[in-house]
Amino acid sequence: MRDLTPTTITQAFADYSRNAPSARARALLVGLAGHLHSFVRENKVTQAEWGAAIDALTRATQFTDDKRNEYILFSDLLGVSSLIDMVNAAPSGTPSSVLGPFHIEGAPELPNGGDLWRGQTGEPLVVSGSVTDEKGAPARGTVLALWQNSGNGLYAQQDKDQQPTNYHARLRVADDGSFAFSTVRPVSYKVPDDGPAGDMLRVLGRDAWRPAHLHMIIQAPGHRPLITEFFPEDDEHLDGDAVFGVRAGLVLPFSRAVDRAALPAVLAARDSLPMPVWSATLNLTLAPA
Repeated sequence: MRDLTPTTITQAFADYSRNAPSARARALLVGLAGHLHSFVRENKVTQAEWGAAIDALTRATQFTDDKRNEYILFSDLLGVSSLIDMVNAAPSGTPSSVLGPFHIEGAPELPNGGDLWRGQTGEPLVVSGSVTDEKGAPARGTVLALWQNSGNGLYAQQDKDQQPTNYHARLRVADDGSFAFSTVRPVSYKVPDDGPAGDMLRVLGRDAWRPAHLHMIIQAPGHRPLITEFFPEDDEHLDGDAVFGVRAGLVLPFSRAVDRAALPAVLAARDSLPMPVWSATLNLTLAPA
């Protein structure tokens, strides 16, 4: 096309892509280009402003390695990761939330009633609950993938003093759908803000805080896998989560248990668990596959 104008270039892009071998890929990329073109037209983006955006993406490569991905951080901080989660979420069951960058495959097995805390820095927390289907029946064969930060606010991948799988585990629930384990009470923390994604936060006058949370992936035969996270209701950052991961149904009371007899039976007999201890109950409902 030789007579391109600001209004015809978007259609030209679509026309040039007519022979794309994948209709879905064409729809996504033509749609993306269309939104970018509209953004440029509506805001009259300057060469300097677009150059600054390209520079930020270029600098993102300097901060990306096997432990940190600045592009994922941009996606999270722009709300795109959370939006993708919400538009693809199951219409029923426990709400989902964002995966985050710190999940690892092949985490060690943790027995039902096991301990992730092991006397480390921070306050111990007892987590217990059940996994059921939409009719309230136990979701047999459920496996929980668990991960969280330590008492110093860092995930194992961020801290050379932690073992690589510290506070990462896989737990198989009991046949009746129940589970329990002890861990450390998670703490709120700042996402990395020393790179271009952090520069974006400062330009917007935003902070980098995430509220404390426990991550889970719940998988059971015949049910839709659930990626989610749970937040204590007393965290001061619930209404300003930098990555937009908080959902009303995932905010829970963390209470103080003072009586050992009130703990799940698999944990009550453990003398190494000091009292009082923080306690949280997670009753999870899975949607059908």
